Amino acid sequence: MEIKNVLFQIGGVTLIAGALAKFFLPVYGAYIYAAGAILFAIMQFICRPRGGSATLRRLVFQQQIGGICIVAAAALMFTHVRNEWIVAMFLGAIFELYTAFRIPQELEKQR
Repeated sequence: MEIKNVLFQIGGVTLIAGALAKFFLPVYGAYIYAAGAILFAIMQFICRPRGGSATLRRLVFQQQIGGICIVAAAALMFTHVRNEWIVAMFLGAIFELYTAFRIPQELEKQR
């Protein structure tokens, strides 16, 4: 397995662990989530598909917005007392979920 894929998966697992830990261990959960969010977003910007159709470029842009929303959720965990971070995380998750299915379809269509 390629090192980029391993780092991507570690970032995703750390994201989930941090989001769950935020409810049980609020002090440590924010740090765990932030580490996962930064790793996940960096790997997403590095491993994005290049070139292609306008549809693929739009989907990659949407995926990057999702990554930014996830990092914004990490920042909100540290700055706000209430649970505003959940909204940013939810928006990021929606973008990520949509593009996770659509980008492979578009890449397959281009071949």
